[in-house]
Amino acid sequence: MKINWADTLRENVHGLAESLGNLLVESFHYLALFAIGGITAWAAVVAFLGMVEKGHITVDDILLLFIYLELGAMVGIYFKTNHMPVRFLIYVAITALTRLLISDVSHHHRPDLGVVYVSGAILLLALAILVVRFASSRFPSVQSDGPHRRHLRRDEVVEEEA
Repeated sequence: MKINWADTLRENVHGLAESLGNLLVESFHYLALFAIGGITAWAAVVAFLGMVEKGHITVDDILLLFIYLELGAMVGIYFKTNHMPVRFLIYVAITALTRLLISDVSHHHRPDLGVVYVSGAILLLALAILVVRFASSRFPSVQSDGPHRRHLRRDEVVEEEA
């Protein structure tokens, strides 16, 4: 004999626990995003003020500001879409390696094997972006429509913002 009130109570408790869990996870998610965004903006302002105080700006400094810009864009995109744009992480890595390469060449004035290694790493990261872009256009993933998700049809393509 099935006890109807017990099943109903179990379903209600399960629904309450799921709702409460979602609330806590989303609250932490937004709090962490605001903290990361704030820290990124603060670090960019401090770096900029250091450049102004120094009295001149180098290419290293400009590339550092681009890194902060990409990190801020990542936070903004993740806040809006709940998807981590892996391409932006690769862009940050390419910018950081380019900054390292320019700094190394401008300060040491000697070409060595390290320049080749860093250039090769930049090339590999550029190829990784090509693979990610191709894969995301050829094999689109799940698109989020608010709290509910829907699966894309095989012939449906989501255009990414560059």
